[in-house]
Amino acid sequence: MSSSVESPAPAGALPRGPVPWIAMYHSVGDCSDDPYRVTVTPDRLARQLGWLRRRGLRGVSVAELLAALARGAGRNLVGLTFDDGYADFLADALPVLDRWECSATLFVLPGRLGGDNAWDPLGPRKPLLTADGVRRAAAAGVEIGSHGLTHVDLTRADDGRLAAETAGSRAALEELTGAPPAGFCYPYGTVDRRVLEAVRAAGYDYACAIDPGGLTGPHALPRVHIGQHDTAVRLFLKRRLHRLRRRPVEGLR
Repeated sequence: MSSSVESPAPAGALPRGPVPWIAMYHSVGDCSDDPYRVTVTPDRLARQLGWLRRRGLRGVSVAELLAALARGAGRNLVGLTFDDGYADFLADALPVLDRWECSATLFVLPGRLGGDNAWDPLGPRKPLLTADGVRRAAAAGVEIGSHGLTHVDLTRADDGRLAAETAGSRAALEELTGAPPAGFCYPYGTVDRRVLEAVRAAGYDYACAIDPGGLTGPHALPRVHIGQHDTAVRLFLKRRLHRLRRRPVEGLR
């Protein structure tokens, strides 16, 4: 990977600023059977990253993006995130990222390592990275973040389950990789004030959602879904609309 993982500065030290553009990917591979639209082919990913680079933009991890914004830089950076920790990340996504000199954040589920996407009732079973696969991704310069332990809607979890999915998953990933993850990603993108505070209390520097509305901030960063049908025109419109629709983020330049 082209960039080392950086830790974002403490959120309270940063002023209010425009919402950063963070792209949300999942699986990279065969998308012929993809009812949830979570898969892009390696060729489509390459075309999308090429579109960024031709416009002077570069995809980076969320930690690197936030650290750059804290320095008053980062206007040419786009956050790239891959949810769920699919095994195809190593074989199909990482080589494309390397080719375009991009980095990314990979949100994994330490309670499902070596399993599959059992939470999806429809569509094919997709294998998830093993513990060794997560370590290999980290060694390649990918930022490893938590997606919870088992991919449950945290807004419906009791206090014990919420603690396990947030603080417990952070401890598990620290044991796995040797470093505590800076970032968290809410499964299904769902977050409320109680869940946000649990993530903050667990020690995460930031967290990614999808469209958190009034909760938007360093622990509820909005993202843009990027899929197989996102061509150059659609990417242009998504980037433009993201800044028009999203609330400014307290704590970011």
